Formats: sequence, structure tokens, C-alpha cells
Amino acid sequence: MRTRKLTTIALLSAIAFILMVFASFPLIPSVPFLKIDLSFLPIFIGAMMMDLKSGYAILMVRSILKLLLNNGGVNDYIGLPMNIVAFAVLLTIMVLALRHKTGETWVKTLIAVVGGTAALTVLMVALNYFYAVPLYAIFANIDIAKSFGLFNYLIAAVVPFNLLEGVILSVLALLIQVPVQRALKSRAIEKI
Repeated sequence: MRTRKLTTIALLSAIAFILMVFASFPLIPSVPFLKIDLSFLPIFIGAMMMDLKSGYAILMVRSILKLLLNNGGVNDYIGLPMNIVAFAVLLTIMVLALRHKTGETWVKTLIAVVGGTAALTVLMVALNYFYAVPLYAIFANIDIAKSFGLFNYLIAAVVPFNLLEGVILSVLALLIQVPVQRALKSRAIEKI
């Protein structure tokens, strides 16, 4: 049983890594460096199939693979920790909301999407303000505060990007969760 769980985590981590490298794209043309990546989907599926800890494990293995096999230098050293925190927050809120014992399914789904997206957006505004913008200015010679204006960047780029990202990832994760769980249930892999 433990071997099957570890194998599933490894497989979903590899899929997440591939999606992170090959399925990331900008949502807002004026800030092409803010990219959504679809690696959240296998992370979410793993957490729903097994447990939240397994989802975190998939997230961490995917991130380590990114650093080892497809390292983008300063951009990854600054951006990857933010991506990990963002996905961990979105994942936690979605899984906890969807697994809550009481309540209508549509209410739990709404809380998962809206709550996850709101938390993701607030957190990323704070992380950009206190962490990313200063570090990019020091280590990458990209002074976003001077180029865009810090307030403009946060309001016109970070907020809309993260709202879009949260909704897109949440909805896609919910859409693929049902068929994936049905397929796994039919193969008796669900109870790992």
C-alpha cells in the first residue's frame, strides 16, 4: 500500500513538473513574466485521491525537479518559493472546503473557488510587496517599482493575474477531478 502511494506521488510529481515546464503561459500581455502554470492540477488530484500531505509532497517534488532539471537561475530562486506558497494555500483551502463533512456540494465548491482565489490573491500581493519586488531589484536588476510603479504593478498586474489564475486553476481542477476519480475508483487505486 505504501509503495503504491509513493509511486502515485512520484508519477503525479513528474506530470506536474512536465506541466510546469511546458504548460505555462502569461495571462496578461503587459506583464508576460507573470505566468500561470497548470502543474496545480496533478497536485490537486493527488491531494484529493490521497490526502493533503501527499499533495504537499507532490508540490515539493515537482519544485525540486524544476530546480534540478530546468533551473531558470535568479527567476526560479525568487519565483519558485512564491509559487510553492501560492499553490499550497490554494490547495489547502480547496481540499479543506471540498472535504468538509457538512453543507451542500455547490456551497463547498463556491467556498473552495472563491476562498482559495481570494487567499491566493491577498497572499501574492503581500509576497510581491515584501519579498519579490525588493529581491528582483537587488539580484536581477529589475526594479519593478521604478519601471511600473509599485502600486500600479500590484493593482494592475498582480491582483488581476492572481484572480484569473485562482479561478482558472480552481475550475479546471474541479472539472478534471470527477472523471479522474471515477477512473481511479474503477481500478481500485483510490484507496491508497
